[in-house]
Amino acid sequence: MAQTKKIALYVVIVFVLYTIITSPDRAADLVQVGFEGISSAAKGVGEFMTALVN
Repeated sequence: MAQTKKIALYVVIVFVLYTIITSPDRAADLVQVGFEGISSAAKGVGEFMTALVN
């Protein structure tokens, strides 16, 4: 089982590197979208906690 996880991790890493190398503009766009999603989620959690306190 551990061996399978290692192989899957290596495959994902190789895929990410391949994507970055072949299409850096698209990879940058995807990273930006990911960070915007994380930022929106954090903002939502902050607003929820503020509403609970008030």
